[in-house]
Amino acid sequence: MASLPTPPTSKTAHSSRADALREALASRVVVADGAMGTMLQAQDPSLEDFENLEGCNEILNITRPDIVRTVHEEYFAVGVDCVETNTFGANFAALAEYDIPERNFELSESGARIAREVADEFAAKDGRQRWVLGSMGPGTKLPTLGHAPYVTLRDAYQQNAEGMLAGGADALLVETTQDLLQTKSAIIGARRAMDVAGISVPLICSVTVETTGTMLLGSEIGAALTALEPLGIDMIGLNCATGPAEMSEHLRYLARHSRVPISAMPNAGLPVLGKNGAHYPLSASELADAQETFVREYGLSLV
Repeated sequence: MASLPTPPTSKTAHSSRADALREALASRVVVADGAMGTMLQAQDPSLEDFENLEGCNEILNITRPDIVRTVHEEYFAVGVDCVETNTFGANFAALAEYDIPERNFELSESGARIAREVADEFAAKDGRQRWVLGSMGPGTKLPTLGHAPYVTLRDAYQQNAEGMLAGGADALLVETTQDLLQTKSAIIGARRAMDVAGISVPLICSVTVETTGTMLLGSEIGAALTALEPLGIDMIGLNCATGPAEMSEHLRYLARHSRVPISAMPNAGLPVLGKNGAHYPLSASELADAQETFVREYGLSLV
């Protein structure tokens, strides 16, 4: 599905927002949103809403944009600076499992457009800039283990990023990465998309370090920094898998060695399994206290 024609001034406006985000990240702590999937599930979308592709949250960008809008609105209403697009699974690996890899651009563009519209509405109310982070998830294939060809993943990530830029994303967030080759495919795909669009936006990379102290395939945080920083990322950080306590050592390493700003988006502790399923044990105030400590000790720019 082709995107709508781009208004003549949109590229200038896009660049202006991206520059403002870079300035904010360099001068203060920028606050992003939290979970997307659980917020969508809480609204109990039907199987029809998913077009019988249950669990493919990105489909809701087309069938139930009202649900997706509500999530963004709830986060902006409590004061966040930026929201992530509902595009975590808009990649070759995830969409291929639903047999719809050809819908990558469509779902990416629509996810970014919904977030852009909500961000602009809130900015218009009070004059405070709001930003959209284009979420690029890891998918389910690990190229290092031969699950999928690197080139296939890279090209699909380029489509993903092109769609989000067309929809108005102010930054691209390569997140929850567990395989450095997959991470590289997403970063290079994002760079190629920016070249095609003629737009430069911040490129953020967030890796996932397990409770074992390494990424899923055994890479330590130092190896991740060494491999990813030369690719021209604007920020590096950690997200998912653990709570703040387990991230502290790795953030300390990044604070000492990274030449780019740092981010952290931890879970609210390690999940605890109860009779009603898993839940995260940290309260909002406990998570906030941990993030405040990170900001003070490690100089985080994005939380």
